Amino acid sequence: MSGESSAEAGSGTRGDADTDPDSEPVEIIEETSGTGIPVRGNDIDTDQIIPARYLKAITFDGLGEYAFYDQRFRNGEATDHPFNDDRFRGASILVVNANFGCGSSREHAPQALARWGIDAVVGESFAEIFAGNCLALGMPTVTANEEEIRQLQDHVSEFPDTEISVDVAAETVSYGERTVEANVDTAQRTALVEGVWDTTALLKSNRETIHGTARSLPYVESASIESAPGAPDGGRGGNTDTETEAGATDRAGYD
Repeated sequence: MSGESSAEAGSGTRGDADTDPDSEPVEIIEETSGTGIPVRGNDIDTDQIIPARYLKAITFDGLGEYAFYDQRFRNGEATDHPFNDDRFRGASILVVNANFGCGSSREHAPQALARWGIDAVVGESFAEIFAGNCLALGMPTVTANEEEIRQLQDHVSEFPDTEISVDVAAETVSYGERTVEANVDTAQRTALVEGVWDTTALLKSNRETIHGTARSLPYVESASIESAPGAPDGGRGGNTDTETEAGATDRAGYD
């Protein structure tokens, strides 16, 4: 399989398509569903998810094709990595093991997954910063115990067309005849189901309220709150499409 064809395996479900946050409210995410893709192994870090050499891009556009790139290709040849497997083409639920997303604080990691087509990640545990970066994209990170995750990964491997339902509000993961008790961080669950996970879009959707408040302040002579030239107009929030120059490197300098 060529690099080009395999890179398209997950394209389309979230991709690079934008919505206008000025005209649409923040999406409420109570449940998401789709077929699954298992990526096995503990301590899969952000450098494995998206190699550091791809962080130089000014925007996140096109990052999806480089997700797990160094695991998917060795010496120019495609490996048997799940992201190269046609059985999982179009999958949107990533099933992982423990401490997924550890390493650096790079937001490029969940961006690459989202742009490959991942809508939710189910695993044993997640690095805290990675989970926070996923929340900023409206991507739930849901946990279950080791045995339940192993069974889900085995099921997806054997029956890749199985529909998986991730219920954020009820904290369950359902597939086949099974419903698994799961856990969603309380703050994350509240933000997703109440539609307050995207703060940039919230500000833009309340532009008139902000203007009115500014005009009511006695020390504000003229309230003209317009977007600065070149300010990002993100798809699912201002932080989903454009990265500042400073943001092109890891936040904590962990590269």
